[in-house]
Amino acid sequence: MSQFLLGNYRPGTTWVHRFPTGPKLGVLAVFSFGTVVVPGMWTALAFLAVALLLAWWVRMPLRGTLRALRPLLLVIVLVSAFQVWQRGWPTAVHVVAGLVAVIVVALVFTATTSIDSMLDTITRGLGPLRPIGVNPERVALAFSLMIRAIPGILEIAHETHDAARARGLERNPRALLVPLAIRTVARAYDTGAALQARGIGDD
Repeated sequence: MSQFLLGNYRPGTTWVHRFPTGPKLGVLAVFSFGTVVVPGMWTALAFLAVALLLAWWVRMPLRGTLRALRPLLLVIVLVSAFQVWQRGWPTAVHVVAGLVAVIVVALVFTATTSIDSMLDTITRGLGPLRPIGVNPERVALAFSLMIRAIPGILEIAHETHDAARARGLERNPRALLVPLAIRTVARAYDTGAALQARGIGDD
């Protein structure tokens, strides 16, 4: 459970690793937008091929990538079924291939960009908004906490599922959702208390 969609930076020397974070984030946005606005099944498959090529180029481990995609498998299946039902196979392939392509490129981005570099880019990018009351450092802190919280929440979900399965309650939504919600809120409360104890976020 150590590799997830965010926070799985792997140092390297490829051109993608060396590309500046700001422009790299812009390329990610343009790529994601392109998968939506450019029509056609074959175009979406081409986007997916580019994404997979990038993943291979930066030497992302296949097993870790598949593990990161596994939580989204149900969503992909549901989206595929709905699109086939409503609009047919070509549209389903276009939507699903585009979705997977965006996810893989996002994985490439997080695998080749350190969290510190992301936060520095966010802070610099929001700097011009200071006159209207935006605090770039606080936004970057919130983004950092979000990145670090996602693996923890997924780990809690995994532990909750294992505990429910050990009691024979893996199909009981209450046995899964209630402990997950309680432990997630408790984790957020502890994080807030730790920040407050250090005076972080005080006016």
